[in-house]
Amino acid sequence: MNRGLILQFENLVQLRVACRQLHTLSYRKVYRAQWKPVQSSAHPMWSVLLYPQFWQKDKLISVALPQCRHLATKEGTKKKKKKIPLTKGEVEIRQKMTVEELARAMGKDIDHIYEALLYTDVDLDSLEPDSVLYEDHIKLIVKKSGMKYKSAKLKEEKERENTDAVKRPPADPAVLTPRPPVVTILGHVDHGKTTLLDSLRKTQVASMEAGGITQHIGAFLVHLPSGEKITFLDTPGHAAFSAMRARGTNVTDIVILVVAAEDGVMQQTIESIQHAKNAGVPLILAINKCDKSEADPERVKKELLAHDVVCEEFGGDVQAVNISALKGENLMVLAEATVALAEMLELKADSTGLVEGTVIESRKDKGKGPVTTAIIQRGTLRKGCVLVAGKTWAKVRFMFDENGKAVDAASPGIPVEIMGWKEVPSAGDEILEVESEQRAHEVVAWRTYVEQQEKMKREVEVIEEKQKEHRMEYEKKQQKLAHLTWRQRKVVLYKANKHLIFSKPKERTEMDKNVLSVIVKGDVDGSVEAILNILDSYDAEDECKLDIIHFGMGDISETDINLAEAFNGVVFGFSVKANDSIKQLAAKKGIKIKLHNIIYKFIEDLKDELNSRLPPSVVENTIGEASVLNIFSVTVGKSKIPVAGCRVQKGLLDKKMKFKLIRNGDVIWKGSLSSLRHHKDDVQVIKMGMDCGLSLDKHTEFSIGDEIICYEEKEVQQTTSWDPGF
Repeated sequence: MNRGLILQFENLVQLRVACRQLHTLSYRKVYRAQWKPVQSSAHPMWSVLLYPQFWQKDKLISVALPQCRHLATKEGTKKKKKKIPLTKGEVEIRQKMTVEELARAMGKDIDHIYEALLYTDVDLDSLEPDSVLYEDHIKLIVKKSGMKYKSAKLKEEKERENTDAVKRPPADPAVLTPRPPVVTILGHVDHGKTTLLDSLRKTQVASMEAGGITQHIGAFLVHLPSGEKITFLDTPGHAAFSAMRARGTNVTDIVILVVAAEDGVMQQTIESIQHAKNAGVPLILAINKCDKSEADPERVKKELLAHDVVCEEFGGDVQAVNISALKGENLMVLAEATVALAEMLELKADSTGLVEGTVIESRKDKGKGPVTTAIIQRGTLRKGCVLVAGKTWAKVRFMFDENGKAVDAASPGIPVEIMGWKEVPSAGDEILEVESEQRAHEVVAWRTYVEQQEKMKREVEVIEEKQKEHRMEYEKKQQKLAHLTWRQRKVVLYKANKHLIFSKPKERTEMDKNVLSVIVKGDVDGSVEAILNILDSYDAEDECKLDIIHFGMGDISETDINLAEAFNGVVFGFSVKANDSIKQLAAKKGIKIKLHNIIYKFIEDLKDELNSRLPPSVVENTIGEASVLNIFSVTVGKSKIPVAGCRVQKGLLDKKMKFKLIRNGDVIWKGSLSSLRHHKDDVQVIKMGMDCGLSLDKHTEFSIGDEIICYEEKEVQQTTSWDPGF
């Protein structure tokens, strides 16, 4: 069959595919359609066949449609707009016109715009009637349509008035009153920070924490026998909670650095020192566990010198107190040192006017709804106050202290739990009181608008970058085909794109085994933040892709299970619960729910799930080695089979196992033995020191000095190379 007939046959096939795709168009975008004839296109159908790169489904339809009929919805017919009359073929254009707006301005239908863009670098697959066109594409379409364009007069967009809430100016020193110091306790994990607070408060906080490790910030008001009050923030010492420690130092006046006397300076100790320096907060050193026999407080002080923490006895300004938090030794000395430093700092605040504060922690409580723990920094918070934080607001319904007791007011320096939020604000957000609910709506609307504008700006940058890449790729393809005739170009493009022409719609298939989709739920905002920060450090995408499909606060819900089912994922919960009905639903759908209360166990379980997604690796286990001492051949039928006379040097040779022939360090052959003999007897096993004769196959020749290796293959489960850093 000659070449011309082949090309004609291909053209007929392609035309048939286009017609079939046209037939199914009504199921793609347009419903309840009616037919309406339109004018024939200026571009004949054969032009499509010259450019097979546009034979994808949507593009073929966009070209074939004008040849036949145009589909329009009934609703569209009812709301049909009059075409703008043209003045001497001029089109008034402006920046950021959509496809639909340009078609209306030109007095054309939308398909005309698609046709004009057919041979450009525009991705027609992603082009919708409401898609924004670039200015150079708008001008190109107008020129191709035989018209002229003129720029519309730019209407200056009114700048939106800033309605954000801001802090009040600094207060008059005359109205300032003393306030309790806010003290953050920092240090390495398990160095006794929560036990210290427990001894000060005379409660059992540490025993309630999972594994004795603080999982999120606790804010407590401690009343000393002298009548002084100190607000303490207990921050997690685990490596995962770096962001929470940094947030604690940003709202604090004094940092108590807890270091275990027997362990000395550790990784999170150094990080805590850096947080305090960055915040410009003074330090008090509490050397804990001094009751132990291996305690060495002097070593701790000397180790801290390397990090610019100089104690008073070495000529510095850092107070050092040796304590035993467990036995309650020297705790009053530490408290007095804290009060003395607070007096030197002369901590005062304005307790009048609108409230200002900071969200220390936030969570979604099943009975209370969105709840925040906050430190009041200015003003006095009372029931009924309207607050804004981030992009949410609250009308204070109830307030509680650290013991869950309801309070009516909270003055500066006092930690308080606030109920009444519409949504959960983020930890670290600034709290500001506003005059009314209407004002709160204005502030939230403005902040949402600013975020949207910033998001749009980022998206435009990404789109422009993608467009640039697409254009460069298109130009490269055109350059490669520039030297070919149109017939040669047609053949090349057909071969490159024929898999797209005849491909069927993809049906739902099983998810890739090398992908782990996870849903993360946590008890509070800070816990979820810490887990996401750990997952952000995942760097083993080449082994197994980690896909976080959803995260949030609160107990495991039915929505989480359904989402996990859709993505073949696993639900991970941190300090949250899943009730029996949710567990039954998950079991029915085959969804794993992993619940943990300790961060490092959470990460270990996640790594186990990643490992289970990795394909097993095949490991060769050597059983025996033999060396070739002599070579001869045996005639079998009409063929001569090479045979090697060998001696087993190590282990044994087992005929059931696999063998490989090594010559000068290179593997020449791999497979199973044809025969294994000792003297004249066929055997299964040859032990070390024994001689034997063996043959591989009739094509593989031996050389004296070759090595024969007997081995077995075992599948070993791979482990991920990801190291979260703790």
